[in-house]
Amino acid sequence: MASIFSRIVNGELPAYILAADELHMAILDINPLVQGHVLVFPKQEVDYLFDLDHDSYHALMDFTKSVAIRLKELVPCIRIGVTVIGLEVPHVHVHLIPLNSLNDMNFSRAKTQLDEELARKLVASFQLI
Repeated sequence: MASIFSRIVNGELPAYILAADELHMAILDINPLVQGHVLVFPKQEVDYLFDLDHDSYHALMDFTKSVAIRLKELVPCIRIGVTVIGLEVPHVHVHLIPLNSLNDMNFSRAKTQLDEELARKLVASFQLI
């Protein structure tokens, strides 16, 4: 069965897509830890980060860096936190989380509801430079 991210890539599920290239996609998390929480993933469905081949791993990290730099320009925060957990969805994905405190990266606390207005603004203004 295809992962939720593969279904988004295939157009089967809606998403707030911020950026995409031929190999990757960046979307807003619909259950964010904080507003502006982004998920970056390869379009190819691979379960575990370290199962990516060398070139795919580095391409994902390069794309992720570009997304993080642009996200920091658009979302007020001290910095962008990054983590890869990989237990909740069997498809490699990188979390980019705008940080103003350590608690912003606490995955054990309740998630927030996506701010639809902010989501639309980010989609409209998000361009990788």
